[in-house]
Amino acid sequence: MSSLKVEALHREFFYNGTRIPDPAPNLTVEQVRELLTPSYPEIATASLAGRRTPEMPFATRFSRAIGSKG
Repeated sequence: MSSLKVEALHREFFYNGTRIPDPAPNLTVEQVRELLTPSYPEIATASLAGRRTPEMPFATRFSRAIGSKG
């Protein structure tokens, strides 16, 4: 009988050139967005883009929404 090994995945978030460590691995990306919005208000309307590399399999980038005022 083989045994399974459970490991937590390391996630990182990026916004405006800033690396933001995962505040709580048990939260979804949308919950992380809500948690970070008081510190980074622009994240509330930012688009999300996932990026996977061998070094960082779970990196999420928040990109500011581009639009015009008025």
